[in-house]
This record gives sequence, C-alpha cells and structure tokens, in this order.
Amino acid sequence: MRILKYIFLLLLLSLVALTIFIATQKGDYTIERSKIINSPKSAVFNYVNDYRNWADFISWTIEDPEAKINYSENTIGKGASFSWEGKESNGEMRTLSVKENEDISQKMDSEGTTSSINWTFKDTLGGTKVTWKTKGKMSFFLKVYTALNGGADKVIGTIYEKTLINLDKALVYEINTFSIKENGIVTKPLSFYLCQTFTSEIAKINKNFKIVIPKITDFCKDNNIAIAGKPFILYHTYDTQKGLAKISIGVPIQSEIFITAGSDIESGKLEAFEAVKTTLSGDYSHLKKALNKSVDYLQKNQITRNPLFSHLEIYTNGKDDTKKPSEWLTEIFVPIIPKITPIKVINQGVPSYNEINEDPTTTDPNAVEAVKKTKPVQKSSEPKKTATPKIKEEGQSEF
Repeated sequence: MRILKYIFLLLLLSLVALTIFIATQKGDYTIERSKIINSPKSAVFNYVNDYRNWADFISWTIEDPEAKINYSENTIGKGASFSWEGKESNGEMRTLSVKENEDISQKMDSEGTTSSINWTFKDTLGGTKVTWKTKGKMSFFLKVYTALNGGADKVIGTIYEKTLINLDKALVYEINTFSIKENGIVTKPLSFYLCQTFTSEIAKINKNFKIVIPKITDFCKDNNIAIAGKPFILYHTYDTQKGLAKISIGVPIQSEIFITAGSDIESGKLEAFEAVKTTLSGDYSHLKKALNKSVDYLQKNQITRNPLFSHLEIYTNGKDDTKKPSEWLTEIFVPIIPKITPIKVINQGVPSYNEINEDPTTTDPNAVEAVKKTKPVQKSSEPKKTATPKIKEEGQSEF
C-alpha cells in the first residue's frame, strides 16, 4: 500500500512539474508552409480571398463534417469574416488587408489562441507558389497539446500542409474544369442599362467589377429602379498589347431613364445588333480562350467584325449565384456586320427593288412604287446557298 502511495505521489509531482514547465515556456510561435498550386495566380488568389470557398479546403472542417460554419454578410476582401463551431475547436477568421493577386492578411482567434496570418501568391513554373504563414501566442491548453504531440510546428504545420493539398485539389477541379460552346450568330435586342464607364488595366477588370456592381445595385435599390437581367461588361476597346480596355460595367434595366448630371453612374442604350455568341462554362480565367474562339469563328465563316465595340460579356451565372467556379456561365457577344445576299429579279421592264437600292442613281419615286406593287414573274437563277450560320433571336430576359 505504501508503495502505491509513493507511485501516486511521484506521478502527481511529475504532472505538476510538467505543468509548470509547460506554463513557463514561451508560447510564441511562427509557422510557415508553401505549396505550388497548379492554377493561375489570379484564380488562386480569388478563391482563397472568398471565405465561402474555405469549407472546401481547410482541413479542420473537412475532417469534422458536422462542423457548423457561419458567414458574415461580406465574405470577400478587407473586413470579410467567418466563424466555425466544431468538435475539435471553435474560432473566427477576419481579413485585415488585401493586396490584389499578391497577399492577404488575416487575424484568427481559436480556443483562446490569437494569431496573425499572411498568405502570399507568386507566379512560378508549374502554377502559383502559395505560402501560408502564421505568428501567434499559444494558450495554456494549446501549449500542453502541442508539447504532448511533437511541438507547435508539427501540430499546426501538419494542419497547414493538409489544407494546402486540399486547396490544390479543389482548384484543379474548380478552376480547370471548363467548356466553351459556339452558339453561332444571334440578334441581341434593344436594351437599356445603368453603368460606370472608364479605362482600366485588363488585369484589374475583375477587381473593378466587384467594386462597381454593388454600387449600381445599391443605386437601383435607393431609387426604386428595377434590374432587368444579369450584370455585364461592355468592352468599348480591348488593347492586349497595352493591357488596357475602355469598359462599361453595368446592369440592364427595364426602360430608359435619365441620370442627374454629375453622377458617377450613367444611363445608356444599346441598340439591337447581330453578334457571334460564345458561352463559357467555368472560371473567368478562361475568358480569353472563349473570346479567341469567337474570333476563330469569325475567320472560319468569313464574317466581318463590327467596329461598333469590341465585345460584350454577360455573367449569366456568376459568383452571386454559386461559389463553384466550374458552374459559372458567361455569354460573350462579338458584334458583326450582317451578310446581305442580293437576289436578282427580272420584272417586265421594271427594275427590282434590290436593283434600285444597289443603284444610287435611281431616284424615281414612281419606279420605286412600281417595284413594291409588281410581283416577279421569273427568277433569273436560283438563289445561291451560303455558309452563313442561322441567326437566332436572343430573349429579352438575358440582357
């Protein structure tokens, strides 16, 4: 019995000694992990910058399927936040600052441990090098846990390694899963819209889109203006050599309105036009491929591009509709000059209406009127079949 008491006392003293040892150790830690992600830098940055994507790659929620995640109203960029409640831990993450496509700074509180987090994104051979670095001060319980499990670097570092592997897997599917469909020639009907027009670096158009659309949406709410479709970007010019584009970012509205002078939001009208339509299913990083597909279609079918503007992008199913980039739908319209196939008709001594239009010297109104009333009695030849694709009429609800 006395031996058992000594053993118990020895164990108790050892536990107290271990507790004192752990409590007196520095709780500061700095942990860093990196991985090359097989996706473009802008795509990786945008994916990490939106907390609604985090449930698909952070290891501590993937390993705890019953964990409850709560999102704030804003989940993207500075001021965004989310929290989680799980079996292993509860915590909150908040974004402090963002440098577009370069780095993200965050603060995390979890079970009494506060840490500062920094993500960096760099182009590299094979994709994007993502570095996740954290600095913090451990709570007593985290000190005990890490001391018994190989140290903070091993415990937290393993979590980060798993998360980066999950991020790569998620992006390989979500970013690289896409398709481009040629829809042929369509007619876009007359439409009215509200927008902001300015010249932007092509690389910053996505960032500007995220800023402008909420402003216009709020403007519509404040002024009881009904939005009649999906947001869009109208490219007036698109200079890839200089990396600049003059754009109008906006939303369609039901009828034409007039904006008070001095407002940074303006109203516009887009006349009906014929265009080559291409649909991209997937992440916006593939928009250039889709536009090139439209240009190839023009060349293949010997269709002349209309210099009215460069092209129109309509975000039919975007970030506000689904968080999965593989499910985004973007419609691209490149304006064209319609092909007109003249039809020669022989009328008894009376020139055809087409012939009058083609001859600028024909001005006799009686001749014009006669053509309208005269039915052709004989065709000189059968109309030639052309390779011009069938023209479809686009629905009013799209834009």
